[in-house]
Amino acid sequence: MFHPICTPLLLLFTLLLTLPERLVARADTTHLAHALPIEEVIVVGSAPASDPRLIVLKATTLDPQRISESLRPSLLPTLGEEVPGLFITSRGGMGYGVSTGAAGGISLRGIGGSPTTGVLVVIDGQPQHSGLMGHPIADNLLSDAAEQVEVVRGPASALYGSSAMGGVIHITTRKPAKQGSSIRLRAGYGSHNTLESNLRGELHKGRFTLSVSGLYNSSEGHRPEMDFEQYGGTLNLGITLGPGWRLGLSGELVHFNASNPGAVTAPLIDNDSRITRSRAALNLGHRLGRLSGELQFFYNYGRHRIYDGYRAGEEPPAYRFHSRDFIWGASLRELWQPLPTTRLNFGVEGTQFGGEAWNLFPEQERTEPIADRRELEVALYFDLRQQLARRLFLELGLRLDHHTHVGTEWVPRVALDLRPTPDIELTASLGKGFRFPTIREMFLFPAQNPDLKAERLWSCEVAFRQRLRRLRYGVNLFGIRGDNRIQTVMIDGRPRNVNSGKIENWGVEGDLSLAAGRAWSLRANYSYLNMRYPVPAAPEHKLFFAVGFTRGRWHLESGWQYIAGLYTDLATAERQVMQEDFLLWHLRGSLRLARWLKLWIRGENLLAQRYEINGGFPMPGATVMGGVEANF
Repeated sequence: MFHPICTPLLLLFTLLLTLPERLVARADTTHLAHALPIEEVIVVGSAPASDPRLIVLKATTLDPQRISESLRPSLLPTLGEEVPGLFITSRGGMGYGVSTGAAGGISLRGIGGSPTTGVLVVIDGQPQHSGLMGHPIADNLLSDAAEQVEVVRGPASALYGSSAMGGVIHITTRKPAKQGSSIRLRAGYGSHNTLESNLRGELHKGRFTLSVSGLYNSSEGHRPEMDFEQYGGTLNLGITLGPGWRLGLSGELVHFNASNPGAVTAPLIDNDSRITRSRAALNLGHRLGRLSGELQFFYNYGRHRIYDGYRAGEEPPAYRFHSRDFIWGASLRELWQPLPTTRLNFGVEGTQFGGEAWNLFPEQERTEPIADRRELEVALYFDLRQQLARRLFLELGLRLDHHTHVGTEWVPRVALDLRPTPDIELTASLGKGFRFPTIREMFLFPAQNPDLKAERLWSCEVAFRQRLRRLRYGVNLFGIRGDNRIQTVMIDGRPRNVNSGKIENWGVEGDLSLAAGRAWSLRANYSYLNMRYPVPAAPEHKLFFAVGFTRGRWHLESGWQYIAGLYTDLATAERQVMQEDFLLWHLRGSLRLARWLKLWIRGENLLAQRYEINGGFPMPGATVMGGVEANF
């Protein structure tokens, strides 16, 4: 059941349990008497966790400053650099697309997939994925809308449920913090006729907060038939009802048009997508003494129109694929601390999801139904953190998750947390991850199989973190073993989804950040991943290193990312194994000309590396973007 590496990892942690008395005795003569919790962070100055579940899971955090300084319209490239073990697929400089040839696949420690169904994306507590296809839409994950991003590495299904078997990306949207009003405009132009622009207005007056934004992005792409256009907006409204109570309303509407040129060895003509996505949520939050939490109602909707395109010399398809999908639900999450030594996190959730899909034949004025399906999922969970000794804590978690078609999953989690000194944290954890099959896998397209079972895995991990004055660093060792992985295989000459795949991964991750004086900063991370059963988009080695300089009106950053052992395609009867190794270099900088005006510039792949992430889709060479930011 468990990975072979779990036994030595747990023995290592048991050995470390014998050390704290001597460490504590020494530490008590040099440290303050009270112990401060260490959050797992990459950047200095991170905000507290926005979701009680993330407090339990110790998420890696990207704060508003790091998001803003990335100068990128999409969150995903920045996450791919800053979080060890996390990798994002790409096919160009702007736009990920959907369906055939799409990028934006997310992999955490080799779990996730493309499309991404093994890593859960959450915005303000709401699951973000297509109700039919079961994966997030990468082009909807925007930097401008994000105040903070927290990433859980490793299975989080005990608290987040299905699809969190590889981890969770939790995005918290922007809300005004200071009293008053502000307007911010950021616009830029660069390589491949690329335009980036967004406008945001914020108001905080008394108990009332309002944040409204609009965006427009477009690019011709670095290959013919690779155009991308995107526009939309967000809304966040908040009202403080009284001491400890707050009511919030949020929404987003984004539309994008994406073209796919196909692999260079098999180009496509007119493979175009027209995608509209929206979300809305109403939440009531409270913080009353030792009890805090949130009641939330949410709704997500998607409208997809896709033309599959054709190759030169072929007859163009007579139909267009259309679909409508939805997710709606409610959740109640609570964090209760009845005693100073006890903390209980519990919740209940219910979601209905699904939609309909059809092929439309415009010239013949008829449709061909493909699917019309709805499913219900309900769950309840709890996680107890209990102090066993002065610096030793035990965490026990359990989730019951029921899917109307697939059945019921019990999901346990256990962890030991040791604080030998106020600045050191040692953690050992063992947990289960799972994923219910999606409606697409069970009921859409020729490979459908309604008898699919849930994917399952077990993961063990030992983590060490230390915080010194200006330096923070950490190391994680993990092992993962799973089965029932859904794969498409040929049976009697026809494709079929079956639970035949296995997972056996282990690896090491490390990260550090250093504030070197008032002007200089350094951050780095590295991950090594060993996969017995390789999958694409999960590199063996991933290294990122960045140096920043800030003084007066200037901010500059130079960063390098090295990727090795990346599978872009696995061997089949028709194809050979394809692996990529590459080194990317970026430069970013800004100059504040006045209190309200700033110039910025961003250069990517400045070494002009030739490489692919999605097989058959060469990435662009060196690109440059520049623009202005005005604040009023």
